[in-house]
Amino acid sequence: MSSWPVLVFDIESIPDVAGLRSLRQMDASVDDTAVYDAEIADRAARGKGDFMPLYLQRVLVISCVFRNAEGLRVHSLVDREVGGASQEGRVIQSFFNLIERHEPQLVSWNGSGFDLPVLHYRGMRHGVVASKYWDMGDDDREYRYNNYISRYHLRHLDLMDLLALYQPKANAPLDAMARLCGFAGKLGMDGSQVFGAYKEGRIDEIRRYCETDVLNTYLLYCRFQQMRGGFSDVEYRREIAGVREMLAGMDEPHWREYLQAWSEEASPAEAHAVAVPEVAIATPTATVVTVTATVAGPAFAVEPPARPET
Repeated sequence: MSSWPVLVFDIESIPDVAGLRSLRQMDASVDDTAVYDAEIADRAARGKGDFMPLYLQRVLVISCVFRNAEGLRVHSLVDREVGGASQEGRVIQSFFNLIERHEPQLVSWNGSGFDLPVLHYRGMRHGVVASKYWDMGDDDREYRYNNYISRYHLRHLDLMDLLALYQPKANAPLDAMARLCGFAGKLGMDGSQVFGAYKEGRIDEIRRYCETDVLNTYLLYCRFQQMRGGFSDVEYRREIAGVREMLAGMDEPHWREYLQAWSEEASPAEAHAVAVPEVAIATPTATVVTVTATVAGPAFAVEPPARPET
C-alpha cells in the first residue's frame, strides 16, 4: 500500500491540577483535591461542566499503531511520574520525535478536535520541538501542498472529520462506528473515568483502554482504505487476519477481552499468516514505552527528548 508509513494515535488526559493551582494563584499548602474542587465549584457556578479546556488537559498516555511496509506495531508512551514529578513533556517530545524520524501519515479519530490541540498546548508548555510536524512548506516545498496542519490535507487524516465531510453535526462516535463495523469497540472504561482511575493509581488500566481505542481507530482506517480502494478485498482480509494473529499471541487481559468481543468476519481463509519477529525499542529517560503487540515490525526506536523537562 503506497501510503505507508502510517501512525495512528490516541491520547488520554487528566486535569492539569498544577496548572490550575498556578492560574488560580493558590498556595502550595493547598492540596490538589482542594484546588480541583475549587475549580469545579467555580465552573458549576458559571453553568459549566467539569471537562477542562484543552490547554488544561495534561497528557498521561499516547497510544500508537505504527504500520509500514515491513509490519505493524502497537505501543504506548506513558507518564509514570518519576519521583512524583510528571514526565508529560518527555512523553510529548517522544511522540513528535517519531514524526520527525518517520514522516508518517497521521491518523486519528477526532484528532483535529481534541488530541492534536491538546498536544500543541501542552507541547508549548514544556518547550517541545516539532519542526517537521509544523512545516507548512517553508523548509520542504512538498509540505506546502500536504502538511500536518491544514484541515483538508491528508498528511494528518482525522477519519471522523473526513467521513462527516467536515460537518460537526455529522460526526460519529468511535465506539459506535467500531461496533457497527464488527470490531470490539471501547473496553474497560470511558474517558470520563480516566481521572478517577489515575487518582487510584490504575495507570496500566488507562494505558490498556487507550490501546484498545487506538486499535479500533486503526481497524476503521483499514475499512476506510478498503472502501476507497487503497486495499483490495484480499489485502484487507490479510491485514485483519494479521491483527487477529498478533492479538492472539499477546497475554495481556485487554487483548484477550478484545478478541473475545471482536466478531469473526467472512472468508478468514483468504488471509495469510504473518511472522512475529523480535524487535528492540530504545526507551527515553523516565518515559515508559510499553510494547504490547508486534506483527512483522521493523526496528522502531523512540528517541529521547530534545529538551529537558520543564
